[in-house]
Parts: sequence; structure tokens; C-alpha cells
Amino acid sequence: MRKRLVIAGAASGAGKTTITLGLMAAWKQQGWNVQGFKCGPDYIDPSLHKAVTGRPARNLDSWMLPDDVLAEVFQKGSDTADISIVEGVMGLYDGKYATSNQGSTAEISQKIDAPIILVVDCSKMARSAAAIVKGYQLFDETTDIAGVIASKVGSEGHYRIIKEAVEQACGIPVCGYLPRMEDLEMPERHLGLIPAIERGELDDLFNKMGRAVMETVDMERLLQISESKPWMEVPPSPLFQQQASSSLKIAIAEDKAFNFYYPENLELLEARGVEVLRFSPLAGEKIPKVADGVYLGGGFPELYAERLSEQKDMRKAFLARVEEGLPVLAECGGFMFLTKAINGHAMVGAISGDMHMQGKLAAVGYREIHGGPGNFLLPEGETARGHEFHYSVYRPDEEHTPAYFVKGTFGEGTEGVIHKNIVAGYTHIHFASNPSVVDAFLNKCREVRNS
Repeated sequence: MRKRLVIAGAASGAGKTTITLGLMAAWKQQGWNVQGFKCGPDYIDPSLHKAVTGRPARNLDSWMLPDDVLAEVFQKGSDTADISIVEGVMGLYDGKYATSNQGSTAEISQKIDAPIILVVDCSKMARSAAAIVKGYQLFDETTDIAGVIASKVGSEGHYRIIKEAVEQACGIPVCGYLPRMEDLEMPERHLGLIPAIERGELDDLFNKMGRAVMETVDMERLLQISESKPWMEVPPSPLFQQQASSSLKIAIAEDKAFNFYYPENLELLEARGVEVLRFSPLAGEKIPKVADGVYLGGGFPELYAERLSEQKDMRKAFLARVEEGLPVLAECGGFMFLTKAINGHAMVGAISGDMHMQGKLAAVGYREIHGGPGNFLLPEGETARGHEFHYSVYRPDEEHTPAYFVKGTFGEGTEGVIHKNIVAGYTHIHFASNPSVVDAFLNKCREVRNS
């Protein structure tokens, strides 16, 4: 029986990330193969999961992905894993809309038929925790809340009150708790968090989380819950089935400055017979001469702006290739890199204007995008889905053609830039939301190569 759990929070800040990472670390310390997943479009939590488990984490997003693709993403990621742990997003029922569960942890748990462990912040309550859990049960009775973990508990006596109240009123087990411990607090999701993960600075914290969970959480009870449902086998999606070799070669920027890619985006390229060529702008590596196009993903170029600026030969060669008409898809950090400068540090200069970093988020949330005039990725009538998350602000110094018409929760507008065969914008596109984006990109690469 394949094991799986969804770790959901009653609200953001309830402690689900700490408990998720603690469970992953605990089972990893016992020699298990643990697979992490994250509900929603976030890149940072999957990076934490990978650091703990040693396996690439995947996103499960029921707004961006069709049901069959979401199911296959989960099944593919779970292959060879002893247990799969899915971390929720925000509160259990929070998603794209105020009036439905779409995009929520609750909806995703149903689509993968996985039991939910609800994490409740009990720091300022006792019996009232039962009222919270009962409310979550009654709000949508089709949602399978199979157990509870109490977080930020003051003492073992405090925990016993919570356990007795919840189990009596709600009829589900309370599987343990985590006490209030400042040394278990996750750092804020600031811009330096992922580089800190890569440098191993959080390894001690992850180990502490694992030990803490093993001390106060009933791991055996969680395992029983994790295998309480039969595994749902799904047929392979035709999206990922291997096609004949296309002979195209696409360069992918991949280093500490550029590393935000949904695994499925690269798998969809490879399924179309593309040879992926990885290179590091940060190390001064130029676009491979044989590349027919470039996919320049997001990341943290602002943290490495000085080092990128020092790579003058790389920047000059990059500009020459794109000015010759090499097709480029650039997302967020890749878009930033193609402008003239980031906070005064010289970048490629293929796109007019520069990027200014500010101390607060400039944009965050889901995006539905339509192509602007001249956008070969999304011709008229085609849409794709993705998300934005950035602190930078683009400051153009001349008129430009926007890449996308964008719809989000709080309105709509335009964003990004089209220049020659560059399509650059802040939106991180999930190719599986509309695979024709991949085909359109490859068609443009083929057209330029053969011209």
C-alpha cells in the first residue's frame, strides 16, 4: 500500500511547514525515501522539501493543471517513494476564489484521494480547538480530515486537554503536537532563503525539526492513516509520452541565479524530442553555439547582480545572439536579466529600461495570460496559466510592446516585453496549462534555424 498524507493548516502560520519538514526529516532519518509535494504554485517550499528529502519536489495545482495531468504529476513523483507528503497552501479551504474550493488544499486532497492531517495553532486556546476542527469538518463534509496535530502547545497538560476535547467532539485522532519552540521557527520567506538552503545553512534546523516531531508526534498512527486509502492508479497522460526526436536544442539557464522551473515544463520539452542544454550565466558560460532557442527561467539574479555584471563577455555574447533573432522565453528573473540593469548593475541590455528592487512585494498571485501583438507563444485566442511573485519593478525608458494581457484576482492589465524573438514577462507559465505554448516556441526555434 502506497502511503500518502496531506499536511494542511487551519490558517497560514499554523505551523504546517514546520510539521511537514519535521515529518520528512524524521522518516528520512529512518532511511525512508520521502517525496515532497506542494499545493499551489510556490517555488520556495519545494526547495525546502528537496533539501530535506534529497528528491526534487513537485507542485500540485488544481487551478493551473488539468485533473489528469495533476494526477500523473503526483503518481510520477511518488514512484520509488516510501511515503509522499503533500504540504498545503494557506488555510485548508483557501484557493483561487472566495466562493469555491478551486485551487485549495481541500480540492487537491480530493483529486489525489489522500487523507488530511489538519495542523491547528493551539497557542491561545484549549477546548476551543475542538470548535475549530469541528467547523472545518462541517464546512465541507466531503473533505477527509483524518487527524489533527496541535502546534505551538504550551505543555503536555495543555496538549492532553486539546486531545480529549477534539477526539470527543470530532471523532478523529489527535496524532501529537509540537510545543512552542523559537529554535524551530522557519526563517521568513525572504529573497535570501533559497541561497541559504543551497549553502546548507538550514540543515541543523531540519534535523532539529525531525527530532522534535519524533518526540511528540505519534508516527505509527500517522502511518496507519497514510495507508488508509487504496492507491489510485491513473493512465499516463499523452502530454508526457515521448515523441520522435525534433533535432532541436534548447538552452536552459540553470545556476544559483536562475533555477525556478516546473519539472513538467522541462519534461514537456524533452517529450517532444528536444535536447536540453544547461548553462550557467553566473559562471560566465555563454549560450551554447548549437542552441536553437533559450528558456531563461526565474530565480534570484538580484542577489547575484554584481557577479552577473562582471561577466562582460557572457553578457556581450548573449546580447549578440538575441539581436540576431535567437528565440528566447524569459520568465521573471530571466526577464530582469535581459534588461539594461538591476539596481544599477549592468545586465544584457536586450530590453530597454531597468529593474528596481523594492522592499515589499510588487506582485503575487495567479495569472491567466493572453498574448500581446506579436507574441508567437500565444497567438490570438490562446491562453495559459501561471503565477507572479516578485519584488522588482520594471522601469522602461521607451515605448515597448507588452508580452501579455494578464488577468488576476485583483484586476487585469499588461505586462512584459516583446523584442525581436524575445518574449519576456514576470509570469511563470506552467506549460501543462496549455501545451501549445511549447509547440509554438519550438516552431519559432525551428523557423529561425531554417531561415
